[in-house]
Amino acid sequence: MIGLIGMEACCGAHHLARRLVAMGHEARLMPGQYVRPYVKTNKHDLADAEGIAEAVQRPNMRFVPVKSEAQLDLQALHRLRQGLMGRRVAVINQLRAFLLERGHAIGRGPRELARRLPEVLDVAGLSPEMRLILDHLRRQWTVLDAQLEAIDTRLLAIARTDARCRQMMTIPGIGPIIATALIASIDGGQAFAKGRHLAAWLGLVPRQHSTGGRTQLLGISKRGNSYLRHLLVHAARSSKRIARTQETYLGQWLRGLEARAHHNKVTTALAAKLARWAWAVLTTKQDYRPAAA
Repeated sequence: MIGLIGMEACCGAHHLARRLVAMGHEARLMPGQYVRPYVKTNKHDLADAEGIAEAVQRPNMRFVPVKSEAQLDLQALHRLRQGLMGRRVAVINQLRAFLLERGHAIGRGPRELARRLPEVLDVAGLSPEMRLILDHLRRQWTVLDAQLEAIDTRLLAIARTDARCRQMMTIPGIGPIIATALIASIDGGQAFAKGRHLAAWLGLVPRQHSTGGRTQLLGISKRGNSYLRHLLVHAARSSKRIARTQETYLGQWLRGLEARAHHNKVTTALAAKLARWAWAVLTTKQDYRPAAA
C-alpha cells in the first residue's frame, strides 16, 4: 500500500527515505524539535509514532529535504575534515602544555610552534622520556597535516567539477570548502524560499523576544548548522579586510556599518550576506555579479 510516511531526521533517515521513495511512497523528514510538541505523554515508541503521525500532516510543518548519496558522501568528507582539525588542535595544545611545564613558552599560532619546536628539542634540560613524548606528538601533527591536505585537495577537485560550486566561488570569500559544504547541506537551496531564510537557518540573524507589539532583538540565534556558520564567519572575517578598502558597493556598506557597529557585528552581518548571496547564486544558477558602487 502506497502512502505518506513521516520520520524524524536522524542517522539513517535519509537512506531509509530514499528506499521508501523508490518503492513509491512519499517520505517526509522532520527535525526532532518540531515533532516534540506533538508528543502528548512521556517518551516511548508508541507516543513518538503518534506524535510523528500528527506532525507530518500539519500544513505549516517544515520538512528536511532528503539528501542524495552524493550529498551524504560529501558531508562525510567534511565531517572527517572537521574531526581531523579538532584532533590537530588537541595535539598542538598538548605540545604547548608539555613545553610550558618545562619552562618553554611558545608564541601563539601553529607556525610559531612549528618553527620553535626543533630548536627547543635540541636544548638541554628535557628528559629523554619527555623528548620521546614530544617527538611522538610532532609526528602525529605531521600525519594530521598530511591527511588534512589530502582532504582539501579532494574537496578542491570536487568543487572544480561541480558547476554550482564554481558559481558560488565567484562570491568574494567563498572557496571550495564552503562551496562544497553548502552543496552537502542544502543542495540547490530549494528548501528556502528566500536567502534570508538560509541566513536564519544558519543562526546568523538576531534572536527575537517580542511580545505585545514590542520588538526586542537579542544576539544571534546560533541555530542550524554550526559547521557552516563557523566557515562563513571565518570567510567574512578574512574577506572584510580587503573589501572595506575598495570603492565598491560592498566596501561602502562595510565602512558605513563599521562606523556605527562593533567589528564582530559587522563580521556576522557580512557572513549573513554571504549566505544570502550563495542562495541567490544556487537558485538562479548564475555567477555572482557585484552591485555597482
